[in-house]
Amino acid sequence: MARFDLTEPDRKRIADAVAAAEAHTSGEIVTVLATSSDSYEDVALLWSALVALLALAALSYAPHFYLRLIDQLTQSWDTHWHAGSLFALATFVATLKFLGSWLILQWRALRLALTPGALKHARVRARAIACYHLGAEKRTSAGTGVLVYLSRAERRAEIVTDPAVTAAIPPVEWGKAMHAMVSHIGDGRVADGMIEAIGQIGAILACHFPRESHDVNELPDRVIEV
Repeated sequence: MARFDLTEPDRKRIADAVAAAEAHTSGEIVTVLATSSDSYEDVALLWSALVALLALAALSYAPHFYLRLIDQLTQSWDTHWHAGSLFALATFVATLKFLGSWLILQWRALRLALTPGALKHARVRARAIACYHLGAEKRTSAGTGVLVYLSRAERRAEIVTDPAVTAAIPPVEWGKAMHAMVSHIGDGRVADGMIEAIGQIGAILACHFPRESHDVNELPDRVIEV
């Protein structure tokens, strides 16, 4: 079974990798490891509403079949269905389907599986940017901060950079580092993936922002877990 939790040795290895990467560049690397980027409760609500609507659609498509089935189950052979009772039945079925689906979708793994990939990507990106604003933006004198964000539940990674870094380094150059992170998550080697990515990011930064003699460490090397 894949292991996604970091051990203390893992944390030290990541911090050491950041320090080693920054030894040759004036760039500053911040690493963030998130359990998840969103609860996706809205996804559970939307799926539950869809199931309830489908149940109503089935009732409207074959009402006589379902009414006979209910009569058989309740052994009420002479039931006279009026408009009020029909609406009450539809309300009961829709509510039951909605609540049942919502309870089932409290299972996080299923909720994530039913979340569209594009939505996961958007939520991970939004959380990465929020973490950047809190932990890296305008925190370096030269504006050379790089935030490396990895979200375990979605198995997605993002790199968010200060404007100076964005202007100097096109996003395509981060591709290998991103792939290195994500490719290691499947078998639980989160630390290995982050360390490999950090090394590649450091090499890229060193080419564009070589270390200066007066450079100081302005951001923490330790991995931030949220």
